[in-house]
Amino acid sequence: MKIKTVYLKIRGRVQGVGYRWWSKKTAASIGAISGWVRNVGDGSVEIFMRGDEEALDRMIVACRRGPWAARVDDIVFMPPVVVGFLPDITDGKFEII
Repeated sequence: MKIKTVYLKIRGRVQGVGYRWWSKKTAASIGAISGWVRNVGDGSVEIFMRGDEEALDRMIVACRRGPWAARVDDIVFMPPVVVGFLPDITDGKFEII
């Protein structure tokens, strides 16, 4: 099992459509993913997650669709995060922050 970490910025109609709740539920159903999801002031959603590479790949594919009311225009893979800049990932949890 290969562990990796990704930091995504998801753009489109992703706020006010249940995207964060959907992300938490989807991560739990895929399993082996820890991280968090949050709304950003520019109207996007950010997801910072760590886990099994195969599970993360499945989550990224799911994030391109999102919940039924969302419209995902773009997913940007953000550069690695400097420690202390963003909240840490708590192993075994996927949280809405």
